[in-house]
Amino acid sequence: MNERSQGAQASRLGTWLDHHGFSIVASLGRLLRRPWATLLTIGVMALALALPLGLWVVLDNMARLGGEVHASRDIAIFLKPEVGVAKAQAIAGSLRARGDVATVVLVTPRQALQELRARPELAAAIDAMGADAAQAALPSVLRVSPRGDEQLLAESLRTLPEAERVQHDAVWRERLDAWLRFGGRVVLVLAALFGLGALLVVGNTVRLDIQSRREEIGVLQLLGASDGFVRRPFLYLGAWYGLAAGALALGVLTAAWMALRQPLAELAAEYGSSFALRGLDPLPAACVLLAAGALGWLGAGLVTGHYLRQTRPVER
Repeated sequence: MNERSQGAQASRLGTWLDHHGFSIVASLGRLLRRPWATLLTIGVMALALALPLGLWVVLDNMARLGGEVHASRDIAIFLKPEVGVAKAQAIAGSLRARGDVATVVLVTPRQALQELRARPELAAAIDAMGADAAQAALPSVLRVSPRGDEQLLAESLRTLPEAERVQHDAVWRERLDAWLRFGGRVVLVLAALFGLGALLVVGNTVRLDIQSRREEIGVLQLLGASDGFVRRPFLYLGAWYGLAAGALALGVLTAAWMALRQPLAELAAEYGSSFALRGLDPLPAACVLLAAGALGWLGAGLVTGHYLRQTRPVER
């Protein structure tokens, strides 16, 4: 009896797996038999997914650019003209001993003159002025990287008696962070709205497919087929729609990335930056595909469940 029960369970499991495999293949076949209608549905869903996803990629690149600029924009201390190189080195040593300072780099007038001469638009003016006069006009500069609160460090550095001017531009970074937070909220709202739109598209498409097969579904229900058995092919149909739409959305974003990557790199090079536009990494791209497939599965499940609740045979 025990062996018979185990055999029956194995048979049911095999039947269940066979129907899953059949549903996967059959639902894909229904998509391929209607290429134009399928392409239209997938295209609408792909656009609904690509818009918020593209905005999220843009915000991610802006945040990365802001982080790189933030790391490269240290606090600059322009020392008074009468402060010599030896005194500037002593000040740099005392600043390195502070707990709120990470690094200190001293740029002497000679080094600053060399950096300026490397720029073609300034080399002629320096030659006309004379190297000695140009170097005498340049102050020593300390570039300080903060370890803690950079605003407090900048305020304390302004009290140095040898400091002529302390440059610390933090307002624009605070504004950028505020815009990025706002943009992140906009992405969430748009993702919810367009995700709902994609859900409705796949739900309506599956509903039309259900209507075209209502007689077949009615026969299956009369023969005692479970709701899961009837629902399964439509769930896989919705999942195929979602996966195809997610793949097309990733393809659209990849094409946009390839079109914009080189011009943006050339523009960044004009400003002396090596910033490069970054697309989606493999792991986020895989998550997008899974989320799109789950969205299609959910839309098909909601529509199919509603239909089956309305058409379930009533026992008398």
